[in-house]
Amino acid sequence: MSDLISKHGGYQNLKSFQISRLIYDVTVRFCEQYIDKFSRTKDQMVQAARSGVQNIAEGSQMSAASKKTEIKLTQVARASLEELKLDYEDFLRHRKLPLLSHHHPAMIRFKERRPKTLKDVQLWVADEQLISKNKTSDYARDSQEICHPLSYSCLAANAALSLLNLACYLLNKQVERLAIDFENQGGFTEKMYRIRTQKRKKFT
Repeated sequence: MSDLISKHGGYQNLKSFQISRLIYDVTVRFCEQYIDKFSRTKDQMVQAARSGVQNIAEGSQMSAASKKTEIKLTQVARASLEELKLDYEDFLRHRKLPLLSHHHPAMIRFKERRPKTLKDVQLWVADEQLISKNKTSDYARDSQEICHPLSYSCLAANAALSLLNLACYLLNKQVERLAIDFENQGGFTEKMYRIRTQKRKKFT
């Protein structure tokens, strides 16, 4: 491959892509289970989740030709996932369901599992539902925490929000790195100029 075209693609190996794709799978299932299929919210949530995945992939593929486009698409992915976060938070708020803090025992166990598939998330939801119903001392450890049984929808929404927080954090870091690379190395046009200049010098 020409030196002009740098390595690009490989988005499947990006942690941000992997988490975003899991968020998409979780959101599709969540909407099938808990959101009215005729509501606009369902379409918006699924599209926002899909936008996160697709824009990360497209940005990665475009990186060889345009670093600016890669940065822009990565930011679009970040914005889409932020929009999806608000939808999940609204779901909990409108139904008076708890938004679990990151130090809640259930969320600690969720992070420790490091779920990679929809099935992993579903198994965690089922396990936590049993723990919640039994009202173990784990749930009553902090008087400020929720001690009453948690529904499947509540747990699923909180799982999605935990994944979204992680994805948004990773995308923030990704954009920062891309911006630094662009400042230090320039974009495709600058690279093309450097290579052509070097070629001319070589033959003069």
